Amino acid sequence: MAQPPLPPPPRAQTSPGPVKVGTAPNRRLGSVRGVLVSSPPGRRARLSSPGTGRSSSEAREELRRRLLGLIEGNRVMIFSKSYCPHCTRVKELFSSLGVQCNILELDQVDDGANVQEMLSEITNQRTVPNIFVNKVHMGGCDRTFQAHQSGLLQKLLQEDSTYDYDLIVIGGGSGGLACAQEAAILGKKVMVLDFVVPSPQGTSWGLGGTCVNVGCVPKKLMHQAALLGQALNDSRKFGWEYGQQVKHNWETMTEAIQNHISSLNWGHKLSLREKSVDYVNSYGEFVEHHRIKATNRKGQETSYTAAKFVIATGERPRYLGIQGDKEYCITSDDLFSLPYCPGKTLVVGASYVALECAGVLTGLGLDVTVMVRSVLLRGFDQEMAERVGSYMEQHGVKFLRKFIPVMVQQLEKGSPGKLKVVAKSTEGPETIEGVYNTVLLAIGRDSCTRKMGLDKIGVKINKKTGKIPVNDVEQTNVPYVYAVGDILEGKLELTPVAIQAGKLLARRLFGGRLEKVYHTFFWPLEWTVAGRDNNTCYAKIICNKFDNYRVIGFHVLGPNAGEVTQGFAAAMKCGLTKQLLDDTIGIHPTCGEVFTTLEITKSSGLDITQKGCG
Repeated sequence: MAQPPLPPPPRAQTSPGPVKVGTAPNRRLGSVRGVLVSSPPGRRARLSSPGTGRSSSEAREELRRRLLGLIEGNRVMIFSKSYCPHCTRVKELFSSLGVQCNILELDQVDDGANVQEMLSEITNQRTVPNIFVNKVHMGGCDRTFQAHQSGLLQKLLQEDSTYDYDLIVIGGGSGGLACAQEAAILGKKVMVLDFVVPSPQGTSWGLGGTCVNVGCVPKKLMHQAALLGQALNDSRKFGWEYGQQVKHNWETMTEAIQNHISSLNWGHKLSLREKSVDYVNSYGEFVEHHRIKATNRKGQETSYTAAKFVIATGERPRYLGIQGDKEYCITSDDLFSLPYCPGKTLVVGASYVALECAGVLTGLGLDVTVMVRSVLLRGFDQEMAERVGSYMEQHGVKFLRKFIPVMVQQLEKGSPGKLKVVAKSTEGPETIEGVYNTVLLAIGRDSCTRKMGLDKIGVKINKKTGKIPVNDVEQTNVPYVYAVGDILEGKLELTPVAIQAGKLLARRLFGGRLEKVYHTFFWPLEWTVAGRDNNTCYAKIICNKFDNYRVIGFHVLGPNAGEVTQGFAAAMKCGLTKQLLDDTIGIHPTCGEVFTTLEITKSSGLDITQKGCG
């Protein structure tokens, strides 16, 4: 299609400083590249629409790209309205600092409403002024003046933008890896720093975070082991006959699970390498604005700088703060790689982690007691919580309600040894004692944010919980620092949320793209340890791209395919689109969640084999 004739270059101003003429390669936003648009009397300046023959989605993507070009290409970029007093205050501030600004007055261009809508999508800020300094989104008038008063604005203005990286992600878990890889796909230079501080029992692990190493994945595999034991009992009623006593071997199970986890660790490293993301196994700590110190296991320090940072350090299990807790107790950090069977176990806590671990250990034939301070599953529907507790009691789990431990004492060393636990009632002076082989603490988790130098750059955290307050686009009070995952204050937690948040954050920071994705292989978690074929199960959707990418075909080859399909069938009847699938947070780890993470079109010919979890 022939291009429309080029318009004459519009006259433009920058503030302060001499008049600056914008280039005009075409009639789109690029023709007014980051400047204040003026126009002849009686005629408004115009940011021309992309023209005929382009779909609305393509036009929006083009507008996004042009806006990001303005942001990336200018030291200070202000999206303003000429009559707005707050915009005037900001312009006067930069003028008083002697800083040249590039200003786009949205009320003086015909496409101003579309520009403001797209800015809202990029920044989640609906108002003007909307200000960027050296590619960092400052926000509006108030936040800019706050940054000026704190000295941060001057620091950002002094930066020459010659950083080592566009983005450094601190934390190699679900959210951090998703964000890093998405940013790399969008063409940015990215580093991931990940370092696991060993637990008090000396346990550490590889790349992938809690979910892969000490959370969802090993927990579900142990759960599968317990289900197989239950299935053996049920099988007699289905005609299976066997005479010998069947017993479970803990060491065989944990070795198989850890071997699988090691393959996932390697898969994550390989995925980063394929996307040219630098992975450094070091502990990250801020030392000044835009600069971190990375310390490896040998104590060697290296310094790196970046334009933007994402904190994705996750949480670690909490301890009781009583005599003997860190010396003798374990947590979920230790359980899944424990080299010996834990034997008679006391689980302290009533969280879902506590009940899941208690259920798994009971299913493997162990003597398990759960000590509960108050109610089961606080924050969940209490009728459902009590039904869970009742079911567990019927299947052998013992509960000690309204008690808390006050001391753990070692009686015998061993693998396992013997521990005496003294507990007191929460309702009176009564105390009780019990002897166990293992004490597992599952009383909550604390954010890993207190020892990474956030105070040196002014990032605010909740002093009690360590969680980081952010705005609706995961931005902290320091504009170039963002956070994702379980460390966020007042936000949803767990792996699927972190994965989605990480991807979306990278797209907001570095520009969106149209995705046309259709198929993948997947490997059900239940198949991994059993050694069943990987990359055999297959998922495929067919979309009508002329009808908002509505899903018109749905195919799955794998376990429980009928159950999976039935749920999605109802969604398809309601007009399911590819975008709705992308926006859906998966239930992890399940087979059905694969449809929320499809990324490859069949026509692209790209490799769809699976290398890791999430």
